[in-house]
This record gives sequence, C-alpha cells and structure tokens, in this order.
Amino acid sequence: MSGEMHNNIVILISGGGSNMAALVEASRRQHWARRFGARVVAVISNKAEAGGLAWAREQGLATAVVDHKALASREAFDAQLMQEIDRHAPALVVLAGFMRILTPGFVAHYEGRLVNIHPSLLPAFPGLKTHERAIEMGCRFAGATVHRVTAELDHGAILEQAVVPVLPGDTPEALAARVLTQEHVIYPRAVETLLAGLSAT
Repeated sequence: MSGEMHNNIVILISGGGSNMAALVEASRRQHWARRFGARVVAVISNKAEAGGLAWAREQGLATAVVDHKALASREAFDAQLMQEIDRHAPALVVLAGFMRILTPGFVAHYEGRLVNIHPSLLPAFPGLKTHERAIEMGCRFAGATVHRVTAELDHGAILEQAVVPVLPGDTPEALAARVLTQEHVIYPRAVETLLAGLSAT
C-alpha cells in the first residue's frame, strides 16, 4: 500500500444483504472515501445464492463465494475465507447477516478489525431466534447491537445499540422488521465511528 490511506472494508453476507446495502449507501452518502480514505471494496458470501451478491455486483463491487459445504471443516472454511478477504487488505471486516460461527483463529487474525450486528440488546439473547425469545420472555423492549467480534459468540465490546419497543400482539416477523430498520441506522453509524478512529491514528 502507498502512503495514501486506504481503509478498505470487506463485508460478509449469507442472505439478502440489507445491512450490506445500508453500509454501501451510507459510505457514498457520507463520503467515507473523502473523509476517511474508506470504501467498501468487496462482498463475500458462504452461499452462491445469497441475494445480496447480485446487488453488490450491480454496484460494481468485487464479489466472491466461499462455500462452507465444499470444505471439510470449519478450519478449512475459515482458512479459505481469510485468503479471499486478505486479497483486499481490509481495515475492517464487517459481518452483515453472515450466518457462520467463526473459529478462534479467524477471530484472532482480524482482532480489532472485525465487527458484527446482532438483532437483540446484548448481552440478552445471544445466538438465534432472538425476537421469538424476547416475545416469549415478555420483554417490553428489543433491539439491535453492533459489537466487536471475539471468540465467544455475541460477546464482544458493544459499539452501538438501538432500542425497539415490543408491541402487544407482536409476532417475531413483525418485531424483526422493525428492528431491521434500526439496524440500518446504527450499523453505518458504528462503522463511521470506527473509521474516524482509524483515520485519526
């Protein structure tokens, strides 16, 4: 890399990539390239059929698929995924609906550069079926959390949170849809804060 700063961002997805799209659009709207020398350079998925890949290609972003089913172990998958990510020399690796549990070796490789968004108010409801569990427990509030990724699932330092009320008669699907609108707000904000920190060092 030259003397000019390049804070490349690589986004990992497994599905439709709505948080990925929110990040890409925010990067353009907020002029991250000019302000932080930052841009989203690649979108990588573990599923060839992930809907977000087509959108990313339409935006002119590099895309790649590392199929976890084609590899013998989590370690083999993570090794190949790291190889694909590292081609882009990322300052940040952003998990946006990436539905794979990553090995400690992978997490250590990107220590300080790896962030995730989780659809609950962590530390409540790590893991899956967060909205269903929040409703079953009678929670008055749900939400979303942007956090640093550590080897322990959904336990890294919290960077941003959004609170969403649980309404009477809520279904997991209805609650998820309302939480998702807030995810699209807080994820770009958290990444922007991280980029500001990187460009200040």
